[in-house]
Amino acid sequence: MANKKVVVAFSGGLDTSYTVMKLAEEGWDVYAACANTGGFSPEQLKTNEENAYKLGAVAYATLDVTQEYYEKSLKYMIFGNVLRNNCYPISVSSERIFQAIAIARYAKEIGADAIAHGSTGAGNDQIRFDMTFLVMAPDTEIITLTRDKALSRQEEVDYLNAHGFHADFTKLKYSYNVGIWGTSICGGELLDPAQGLPEEAYLKHVTREEESELRIEFRKGEIVAVNGEKFDDKVKAIQKIEEIGAAYAIGRDCNVGDTIIGIKGRVGFEAAAPKLIIEAHRLLEKSTLSKWQQYWKDQVANWYGMFLHESQYLEPVMPDIEAMLSSSQRHVNGTAILKLRPYGFQTVGVDSPDDLTKSKLGEYGEMQHGWTAEDAKGFIKVSSTPLRVYYGIHPDEER
Repeated sequence: MANKKVVVAFSGGLDTSYTVMKLAEEGWDVYAACANTGGFSPEQLKTNEENAYKLGAVAYATLDVTQEYYEKSLKYMIFGNVLRNNCYPISVSSERIFQAIAIARYAKEIGADAIAHGSTGAGNDQIRFDMTFLVMAPDTEIITLTRDKALSRQEEVDYLNAHGFHADFTKLKYSYNVGIWGTSICGGELLDPAQGLPEEAYLKHVTREEESELRIEFRKGEIVAVNGEKFDDKVKAIQKIEEIGAAYAIGRDCNVGDTIIGIKGRVGFEAAAPKLIIEAHRLLEKSTLSKWQQYWKDQVANWYGMFLHESQYLEPVMPDIEAMLSSSQRHVNGTAILKLRPYGFQTVGVDSPDDLTKSKLGEYGEMQHGWTAEDAKGFIKVSSTPLRVYYGIHPDEER
């Protein structure tokens, strides 16, 4: 009889390397699959492939879903100006969902009997992977050796060394998850809630001192040009903005948030592109959306971000929220202008054909053209009616 097939969600790290070798030794036909959402370099992918075969895999596949990740998630996070706790671009959280979807799809294509991943039992990723697999590949076994056996790093390293695989899995002070929507940083000083990260904890540092202007042009909420350079490929536009902003070490911060499993977690991050894009987009929306478009879009966008973070991307309401976010962008056209400097930036202004501040009815703080002074006094008096009624009956409550 043929061996059973197992797809391992393979990142090339210690846990998934152990999983590939251990399952191969146990007699599985191991298919190592690296789902790339923009965080792997070509060199890393090549190394992953070489190591997968050294570890005993019968096949290796890179599943590049970067464009899909943009079209089905990043685009809507930009539309919604989504920042968890008004701080953190939802990077790793959303990436894991699309990596899991790609792995489940691949497992079904090859007729796999099982899917394995390297998550521990203490974090959010176990939920994102398991929930996606349970929904998308319900008849496929889920294997999690690191979680189920409560394996230590040293146990995994010792096993790999004993079986002839001697890659460097030295325990580093910090752990990093690098992606197109930012790099998360865990460990080190972050374990002490009173400390922040030192300069050496970050991967990108200041290489440009002089101030410069960044102009991001949007059409229906999507980036079409950066400093005058046109982009049809939105992923490349994001990468261009990251390159510009990273030279100033823009986008550094720490976030404390609630995990899906109920404990609080603290993570550092550097995310130049998300921070610049979201603030540029928000700036343009202030001039092109009505008051109530902005208000209601903020409400649903907050839910969209929470659902992404908490592994609810497959919840049927998500396409409904995306439809509302997309509709809100029909007049979000024009260029947002930012001024960049080391470690920060400021918003400057917008140039838009749909700018609602260019009204013929009046200039704020200057002169009205669409109403008279008597109209204004009447409007104010009518608007005050509910308060005059209340305090007329309850004069003792006057503040």
